[in-house]
Amino acid sequence: MSIALARDKFRQYLTQKGLRVTNQRLAIFDAAFNRTEHFTAEQLLDYARAIDDSVSRATVYRTLPIMTESALLREVDIGTGEKFYLPISGNSTQVAQVVCVDCDKIFEISAPFMEWYGSTVSSKLGLTPESQRLQVSAHCDVFRNTGSCPRRS
Repeated sequence: MSIALARDKFRQYLTQKGLRVTNQRLAIFDAAFNRTEHFTAEQLLDYARAIDDSVSRATVYRTLPIMTESALLREVDIGTGEKFYLPISGNSTQVAQVVCVDCDKIFEISAPFMEWYGSTVSSKLGLTPESQRLQVSAHCDVFRNTGSCPRRS
């Protein structure tokens, strides 16, 4: 999905929910969709304030659930107590996440088998899958060999 289509979807979703389309919410949207790597709410606050310095922390924290409910952002929990977000690009939401435990970098790879697997195991129990995720924690081979991770920011 293009950024323009995603922006229209966001505007429509806000209107449908009876929420105002404000400059701050649009700055948050723009800040999120200018990212190619996972980000936290606090990082998004910094990115959004670079676009519009009136964006408040509260508005970011209220807008993130709206963006995830509208299927514009994917929320990722890697077990550190802090959630990460990434814009959903393309039509497939079937991804596996690989988390480097040395640098906390999150990689997403296409995992089309997940739909089949979820349906297969659920149907054996007479259930219909609602959501699923695959997350792998891994160590960086370069870090293990050199003591330094090239992806660490």
